[in-house]
Amino acid sequence: MGRVRLSAPRQDLAIALGGLLGGLLLIAVGAYDRRAGLPWWVPVLPLAGMAGLSLLRRRCTVWTVSVGGVLLGLGLYFGSLLATTLLYTDLLYAAVLYGRPRMSKVLALTGGATTLVLTGLAWRYLSISEGLLIGVFGALVFLSPVWTADLLRHHRDRAESERLRAEQTALLAELDRRGAVVSERARMARELHDVIANHLSAIAIHATGAQAVARRQDRAADEPLVEALAVIRENSVQGLAEMRRMIGLLREAVPEEPYAAPRLAALDVLLEQAGTAGRAAGLRFEAEQEGEPGELPAPVELAAYRIVQESLTNAVKHAAPGVVRLRIRYGERELEITVESPYAEGGGRAVPGAKAGLVGMGERAQLLGGEFDAGPDGRTWKVRAVLPRTASEERA
Repeated sequence: MGRVRLSAPRQDLAIALGGLLGGLLLIAVGAYDRRAGLPWWVPVLPLAGMAGLSLLRRRCTVWTVSVGGVLLGLGLYFGSLLATTLLYTDLLYAAVLYGRPRMSKVLALTGGATTLVLTGLAWRYLSISEGLLIGVFGALVFLSPVWTADLLRHHRDRAESERLRAEQTALLAELDRRGAVVSERARMARELHDVIANHLSAIAIHATGAQAVARRQDRAADEPLVEALAVIRENSVQGLAEMRRMIGLLREAVPEEPYAAPRLAALDVLLEQAGTAGRAAGLRFEAEQEGEPGELPAPVELAAYRIVQESLTNAVKHAAPGVVRLRIRYGERELEITVESPYAEGGGRAVPGAKAGLVGMGERAQLLGGEFDAGPDGRTWKVRAVLPRTASEERA
């Protein structure tokens, strides 16, 4: 069970009530130094006044200590009551802890002077033993709460200073980290622009030039060469547009055109592009869908689109002639993607970055808490990905 924590005003009220009730109990049982000739209720007046000052112990520290000293003197004169003395020591403690920093020095000097004066008077007019007793009593009342509160305040201020220093260090570390991230993003943006984007631009320009030459030669639009040039130009232009958007995001700049994440509703465009590109290789593409798509989270839909896109691209590059089948099953809790293509063992030419697409598809599935598997299954190359329909904010 957790501890019950009272607010500051309620703590002050509890101290005031506790001191007042405790003092009344001591008066009721006669446990106080009663002055002869005075009625029993006279010591209650300083006690009640001290309890009232306890309600202001955090806000009016100077006034509570000053008035409390007068009430303490009256209480000692009318009849020494332990509760009144304890309430005054609490006022001294609160004045040092919640008041201005110089309060500890002022109260230590005044308390020490009061103790010395009382000790000297007792020594002079009473006896040495009584003087020593009054000196110890004065130190306990006037000095010990001041020293205790001063020590506690010192530790509290040092802890606050250490906390602020730790926050400042963490802030500086976070600024350094962000600066490093921004610098790295800018470097990546420069590399993408200077290398990949330029190559894509060159491909698009040369494909456009080749199309112009084909038109001058009066070649038919359905010729394989002309179709291949159209696919090359279209894909290079689309890749260049996405590359420029990515460069804008890396540089934290607002791109000229808002980036719209691809959706599974545009899979027919992917199939059409793959069919055009794979026609010369004897490939045909078929797609089927099971279940209701419903509403999918953006990270899940983006990952599914990229997995389908990469699978179809790999089929165009590596599959043997035949039919490539795409199946998408929308379940209640998961989205399953399956792409099967004719397997050509040892087919295709190894290029730099080979198998990077498979690694990327697996990472997309794992980041969403899904499953991914790709490999030969008899005479078929099978790609299967299972993605949860709900993605947590952390994974997204």
